[in-house]
Amino acid sequence: MRLNDWQAEVQAYLLSPDAQPNQALQASLLGSAALTAQQGLAIYHNAYRARLLEALRGDYPAVHGWLGDEEFDALALAYLSAHPSQHYSLRWLGAQLADFIDGYLVPAQAEPLSELARLEWGFTLAFDAAEVSALTVAQMAELAAEDWPTLQVRLLPSVQWLTCRHNTVAIWRACKEQGEFPGSQPLAAVETCLVWRDQLITRYRSLAIDEATALQGMAAHGWNFAELCGELGEQAPLQAVTWLRLWLSDGLLKRHLVS
Repeated sequence: MRLNDWQAEVQAYLLSPDAQPNQALQASLLGSAALTAQQGLAIYHNAYRARLLEALRGDYPAVHGWLGDEEFDALALAYLSAHPSQHYSLRWLGAQLADFIDGYLVPAQAEPLSELARLEWGFTLAFDAAEVSALTVAQMAELAAEDWPTLQVRLLPSVQWLTCRHNTVAIWRACKEQGEFPGSQPLAAVETCLVWRDQLITRYRSLAIDEATALQGMAAHGWNFAELCGELGEQAPLQAVTWLRLWLSDGLLKRHLVS
């Protein structure tokens, strides 16, 4: 057997859910008095899966905490069978877990669990996002009065926008603080949770629907400051400035210059 063929056989064996090697691969190896060739291969087979499971547990501690070891590992192994590692870095191993949960479980079980998975993955994406300088309150103070109406902003790359229909943030916080599991409950009203990176710290907070609408209008739909004020109505200037100062203090925005 040529070396590249042998390497392909080893890779296929490690990726296969079956711990029994084929005869050609087994015959190519020599065992010892202490360990047969099949036992040695099984060690590598099990160690590979154990490392993948460890990586998924690290990326999704709250999902793991909710399900427990046995159920989480069953979910993870089913996921790995459908989405084997395709990247040299384990960083991207769990990228599709939330979508997989939606198809793996019945909707009533999948919805709160996949929502929690999306929140946890949002923290990963926020931490690894490209570094871009945030627009500051001091910079805005230098903005000429005539430039305010046409001011446009966008979210920084680290900002992750998550829609929550369940008490997902409370579940995540309980896991983070090692508190008692609160149980999954639907929210009375849909909430928006922002996750972003502040230097080397990931932060989060929930937005009321009016603030979320205003931020999405400016950062995603391209409203300028005058249009934001127009959407807000009677108390527009004060409320718009209050929110803008808050978004700047959080470090969420960069200025968008229209050419």
